[in-house]
Amino acid sequence: MTQASRADALSLLWTFLGEDEHYLDSSQAYGSGGKAALTRALDLFLGQPELGFVWLAYEGGEAVAVCVVCFAISTSIGTVVAKLDDVFVASHQQGRGIGSAHLNSLKDALQQMGVGRIDTSVHDQNHAARRFYERHGFRALQEERLACVL
Repeated sequence: MTQASRADALSLLWTFLGEDEHYLDSSQAYGSGGKAALTRALDLFLGQPELGFVWLAYEGGEAVAVCVVCFAISTSIGTVVAKLDDVFVASHQQGRGIGSAHLNSLKDALQQMGVGRIDTSVHDQNHAARRFYERHGFRALQEERLACVL
């Protein structure tokens, strides 16, 4: 992520964090530090790329999709895995296949990096997102994600 794309990431992610009803429903459990926390997170990605990155999609010079990828090590498959968060396509661009293209290009990049799995989570009531991920090869784990803000 460059400084220029940082501004695009900030704009799209701030829109997501402020508008997504499913994120907002869970934000108390996640901890919601507002724009200052988002800015610190983007600075961490720029300063410590080994932690992960922000993946952006552009169309005609406009940032239209974003997601956040953080790395972890899986003891079950013995390799680096990616945790996918904050997936968002700008509302005026939704329904045009941009989300699918964005995810497919991310999957290709992660595979080339040697990442063995992508983990994500979906709000219980976000049925459209669940269907989207299932169409792209994601499977339910029969477990629930929990959070503890420290």
